[in-house]
Amino acid sequence: MAENLIIKLKISPNASKNEIIKTDEMVKVKVTAQPIENKANKALIEFLSKNFKVPKSSIEIVKGETSKEKTILFKNISSDKMVEIKSVLS
Repeated sequence: MAENLIIKLKISPNASKNEIIKTDEMVKVKVTAQPIENKANKALIEFLSKNFKVPKSSIEIVKGETSKEKTILFKNISSDKMVEIKSVLS
């Protein structure tokens, strides 16, 4: 059964490499793209898509388009994917 998952994270654009860093407070995702013309948001979605092997169309930024703190919605993902994503991002 497909489910939705909402994750809050912080984006760090203009990084030296794409990576996910977990801290005590929250999850930070570093992307190499610059925060201009929506490039960092696109890079974030692309990185999450590749990392978790889910289609880009299943990932949406629902809050924080122009902020470093983002709320990400994973749509129509399997329970297995949900567990995998939660284990890394929360």
